[in-house]
Amino acid sequence: MRKFLFILLSLLSFSVYAQKGKVEKQKKFDSKYVLLKEMYKDQFFPKKCVDKVAKEIKTVIVYIEQGGHSEDHIQAKFDKMTFEINKLQACFEDNDSEIETVARESISETVEYILQYFNINIEYEEALRNRDW
Repeated sequence: MRKFLFILLSLLSFSVYAQKGKVEKQKKFDSKYVLLKEMYKDQFFPKKCVDKVAKEIKTVIVYIEQGGHSEDHIQAKFDKMTFEINKLQACFEDNDSEIETVARESISETVEYILQYFNINIEYEEALRNRDW
């Protein structure tokens, strides 16, 4: 019996150690939440460009929903997303628009909601640290 308890405790300890710093399997994202709501409401932002920003954000959401990723890996995914959004500035400019105050706030609010919803310990400013808009 002691041997069994020792093995069980060892396995539990290893499991806790192996999961340290990782985000557990996540629930599905809130289907009622509207990504980039303010950008979609404002005609200054072309829908096709906002859709592209939303697509980049959704790739991060899908990644988080899979679970088992460390916060460092999630941050790397946000870095990639931000890099791709940076490249989309040309889409906005080609349509007489830009990623300006309302867009920055809308993207930031969306990212902040995602982080809070999934209980990820990353500040939204850090998640968007590579933005150039």
